[in-house]
Amino acid sequence: MFELKLLTHFAAAHKLEMVAQKCENLHGHNWKVEVCVAGETLDKAGVLMDFGDVKKYLAEIMQKLDHKYLNELDYFEGGQPTSENIAIFIVKELQASLDHTSVKVSRVNVWESENACASYII
Repeated sequence: MFELKLLTHFAAAHKLEMVAQKCENLHGHNWKVEVCVAGETLDKAGVLMDFGDVKKYLAEIMQKLDHKYLNELDYFEGGQPTSENIAIFIVKELQASLDHTSVKVSRVNVWESENACASYII
């Protein structure tokens, strides 16, 4: 199995209910996102997938999140924009972009601070 890992960032605001008192206030984060994609075979060039393609897909996803009030996004309607749910959103969006390939999303880590991360592992 081969795996590629890419890093990206976005800044956004949210508020969470029933998590922690201070999280119920409107606040923002500079999120760091680590994405891993995996597959079993390399192409003729000897790569799993061109990093540039994955970066392009991630940039499109980050545009949907960056400098937004996450609570107002349709995806989070009826739920909360927690780091865990943001990770799920990124997995679903990225996997949809990869469906024409043999590469699959294997993990997404969403860091809301330097020392706090939520992971979604497939």
